[in-house]
Amino acid sequence: MWKYYALLSALFAALTAILAKVGVRGINGNVATAIRTAIVLILAWGIVFFAGQFKDIKVLTKMNWLFLSFSGITTGLSWIFYFKALETGNVSKVAPIDKLSVVFVIILSFIFLKEPMDLKTIVGGALIAAGTLVLLQ
Repeated sequence: MWKYYALLSALFAALTAILAKVGVRGINGNVATAIRTAIVLILAWGIVFFAGQFKDIKVLTKMNWLFLSFSGITTGLSWIFYFKALETGNVSKVAPIDKLSVVFVIILSFIFLKEPMDLKTIVGGALIAAGTLVLLQ
């Protein structure tokens, strides 16, 4: 099932890039990020509310709070820089460079999470990196 969720994530990320490029026209990227973040906040808490998942907040540990907070900070920074790039760059160039994060995830998950690194993962990551370099030209 996770593969379907991942494909839907990729589809919505693609739509996000196109919609964000149109939405950022004529405004500051920080303002665009703030608006987008507010919408995401409402959507996420709406899902928690309608799914009856408020009780799950009680089981969060200090470690959950710490790492989710760090994740929130890095997400915010990612979005700020993404919108700054979209202000002046072509979305067809910005989005693929942004997806270079996949290569960083592969490397960091190997180093910090001790996830296995097989030939398929290495080749796939190298192809993504190579594709990004081609698009930078």
